Amino acid sequence: MGNSIKQYIELYDACRDEIESSTGAAVNVVRTRARAFLGDEGLRLPDCHTEGFEKTSIEEMFAPDYGVNVRRLGIPVDVGASFRCDVPNLSTLQATVVNDKFVPSADLDTRLPEGVKFMSLSRASVECPGLVASAYGKIAPADNVAVALNSMMVQDGVMIHVADGVEVEKPLQLVNIFSSPTPLAAFRRVLIVLGKGARLRLLLCDHTQECERRYLASQVIEVKAGAGSSLEVCQLEEASDLTSRYSQLFVNQAEGSNVRINSTTLTCGVTRNDYNVALTGEHCECHLSGMAIAGGKMHIDNSTSVSHKASRCHSNQLFKYVVDDEAEGAFEGSIDVTAEAPYTEAFQTNRNLLASTGARMHCKPQLIINNDEVKCSHGASTGQLDEDALFYMRQRGIPEEEARRMLMQAFMSDVIDSVSIPGLQERLRHLVSRRFAGELGDCGACRGK
Repeated sequence: MGNSIKQYIELYDACRDEIESSTGAAVNVVRTRARAFLGDEGLRLPDCHTEGFEKTSIEEMFAPDYGVNVRRLGIPVDVGASFRCDVPNLSTLQATVVNDKFVPSADLDTRLPEGVKFMSLSRASVECPGLVASAYGKIAPADNVAVALNSMMVQDGVMIHVADGVEVEKPLQLVNIFSSPTPLAAFRRVLIVLGKGARLRLLLCDHTQECERRYLASQVIEVKAGAGSSLEVCQLEEASDLTSRYSQLFVNQAEGSNVRINSTTLTCGVTRNDYNVALTGEHCECHLSGMAIAGGKMHIDNSTSVSHKASRCHSNQLFKYVVDDEAEGAFEGSIDVTAEAPYTEAFQTNRNLLASTGARMHCKPQLIINNDEVKCSHGASTGQLDEDALFYMRQRGIPEEEARRMLMQAFMSDVIDSVSIPGLQERLRHLVSRRFAGELGDCGACRGK
């Protein structure tokens, strides 16, 4: 067994009572099963699926000896700094995860609409165990090694529940912050349960405050979307070059539900996002989109799997990368249409720009079709900036670097346009512009404002 798993199993076995005391039975029963599945030998975390992108191996990401705050020691952090964004008019109901501990804003409970819970997973597992048990550990596969490791080690997380027919008018915002005097691994969990006809928009932000430390984030998000429900999740990452992050999102969609996922990576060290969506009821819609701006020696990997298991469903995937310097990117996307899913419409697009000779991009689109009554397509392309467009702009007095930035920003416009959270489109355009201009450093939108 690789050291990446063994070190955490040994830590868990040595501190089992302390780890389990953090959560109630609804979480601990899944934890016990995860520990049994991992066993004592033979299991390894997966490598990146895309050949030639071995440096994003999950095994290698987890191999270093990071610390884990098992005893829940208090770590000073300026929570307010992560909400001092330089783009106004983004009104949300906010909470924070400091390393791996849920920290709500002072008045969060009183501001939540009736029928909405936005709370610590640890607290929820004690106060509403039936609700947690109805979905926790049931959407993410128990035989996924990285999920099992997360389930075994997690001590807190976030639960969001929206009752039948309830619409949350203001978006919820959850900010993950890394801040520690020593290297640290954080195991984060998010559980989202939407009742029939419920509507929710969620902004997930990842930031690093103490950028001189090495950090590792293991995040598992489970989403149970009830019949006729609507969910939009926007993820925004601005992390340091010493931060490694592996995020897995699993969605189960019931009949008539609509789910939109948008992912933006502006700065990071090594990041891998896995999106796994199962459309299990008829007339579902799923839209996955993402953009990544990679520079320096960043590694950004997005992997998608959309499984059509019922008839008359629609899915669309759109991912774009701009890769510069010696950075590497990878996109691996799949569409799986089962024999039980006639009249499926499923589309996938991946477009990439290489902005330097040292940049690398790896693409692997896939279609698995087991039905004749479908409309499906996929496509991937990797190229460089349009030289004719650059020449045209320079002839009109636009400096070359500015012209390049303008073209790269325009390249990302349709991904930004897919976001519907009020104020967030404007914020993303501003942040992307600053990122291409070299003005956005780690957590640049939140420091000193």
